[in-house]
Amino acid sequence: MKIFVDTHAHTVASTHAYSTVHDYFQQAKLKGLHMFGITDHAPAMPDAPHFWHFGNMKVIPRIVNGVAMLRGIEANILPENPGTICCHSGLRDLDIPPNLEPFLDYAIASFHEAVFPPSDDVQRNTQAMIRAIVSGKCQIVGHPGNPRYPIDCEEVVRAAKDNNVLIEINNSSFQMSRVGSEPFCLRLMETVDRLDWKVVFASDSHIATTIGDVSHCIEKAESIGFPIERVVTATAGGFLRFLAEHDKDVSVELADWLDYLETRKYV
Repeated sequence: MKIFVDTHAHTVASTHAYSTVHDYFQQAKLKGLHMFGITDHAPAMPDAPHFWHFGNMKVIPRIVNGVAMLRGIEANILPENPGTICCHSGLRDLDIPPNLEPFLDYAIASFHEAVFPPSDDVQRNTQAMIRAIVSGKCQIVGHPGNPRYPIDCEEVVRAAKDNNVLIEINNSSFQMSRVGSEPFCLRLMETVDRLDWKVVFASDSHIATTIGDVSHCIEKAESIGFPIERVVTATAGGFLRFLAEHDKDVSVELADWLDYLETRKYV
């Protein structure tokens, strides 16, 4: 199993990360990735960049040394009554203001402790995640196997499928982050397979040297017979076609580049 796209990475713009966009392009090329996304934290996180950061990602070249980059964001799933947590009043699902959405190729929706206090209330967590899914603002649910936010896997996967939102299996969750995630991630993959839905495998890199490292995702998937056909990020073409279903026209910008990959039988 080989994955050529990584959809989750943070730069120094999220100040608990340690690499630049240039570093990511360099490492992605070395590792044989075809495409990656930069997904710094959205404004409700304490160390997030200003929302201008995301609007100005248009200055970054789409392709450097044959590797393509997507403009993403890791948005925060908001509590039902976010109060002053979010810098934009009136937002009740994700901290993505409407005027920012046109600048983004995709958004990940995630729970983060600084924004949404952890809770054992399965119904509360599930409803909050589903609010984000049905909002139309996100294309991926980030690290939903976090044991600090237990959810009803079946309800979440059904909502994700109904709204064409992908489930992220996060490589970092099998390592140092979100300790105890493994059984929940395995259950999610089993549920996705049973309900005929799809996932992304992502590194959640906070330093460029880990970009494209989804080895734990692959190992766990193979251990339960999870098919690669359900991993939309296996190829750049597969993920770009998925984004086109959300009316994201990045595939038009990358058409010549994608044609080249097609000649190499990579899509």
